[in-house]
Amino acid sequence: MQATNLELQDVERPDVVALDKDGKIVLIVEAQGFPFDSNPKKTKENSILRIIDYLEASKDLIPFAMFVDLKNILVFQWDGYNLSELLSFNTSDVLSYYEPEFNQKQIFNLYLTGLIEAWISDFCYYWKSEIPPASKEIAEIGLSQLLKGGITQP
Repeated sequence: MQATNLELQDVERPDVVALDKDGKIVLIVEAQGFPFDSNPKKTKENSILRIIDYLEASKDLIPFAMFVDLKNILVFQWDGYNLSELLSFNTSDVLSYYEPEFNQKQIFNLYLTGLIEAWISDFCYYWKSEIPPASKEIAEIGLSQLLKGGITQP
């Protein structure tokens, strides 16, 4: 099952795509680990612009998006026109469950992407925990219900 409803001729593919149990994209993720830009604020702004490009390029409405860097995980909702920030988590608080030494080492982009994919996969099929970090908040916005039974794609 491939994420085929993204028209990405002019847009790079997101770092992680999460599909629901019916194969519909419900979440896209943009991750920024080391090496990072010398201007983290500008890197975040550029990443959010890329997220909007992904969402606008999709044939279907993708309800959620996520930006992840080494400090924060931001969860957004997309209504087809507006991107609204719903949640913010400390990245270390969430991902230390999957990498206990998160604060003691450099986390490069590819590894950060893998850790985020592991966390999201826990909402899909509970591979590590039936109660992943931030479960309550993710459930309150309706995202965990969409992810249940789904899969992720890097």
